[in-house]
Amino acid sequence: MDLPSKVSMALPIIYILVNLGAFFYFGHDKRRAVRGGWRIPEGRLLWAALLGPFGALAGMRVFRHKTRKAIFMLVPAFALVHLLILYLVLT
Repeated sequence: MDLPSKVSMALPIIYILVNLGAFFYFGHDKRRAVRGGWRIPEGRLLWAALLGPFGALAGMRVFRHKTRKAIFMLVPAFALVHLLILYLVLT
């Protein structure tokens, strides 16, 4: 198997892992918020959402976290950008 085919097989797996990471990152921050502990900075959560928007959206919904903050209204826009990129790559 040549390198390009290995990379093309690895990318979807990496993308899924990044989205799972974003999901758990939001859950971890919510748990810290409930317990009154040290919080993850919002900038880091936004970077996680930019890289893994579907996991971040799921985390926001499942954990009911950061749903009222105006800046986190960007997360659905990040997901749309990812869908657009996917469309452009696949067509």
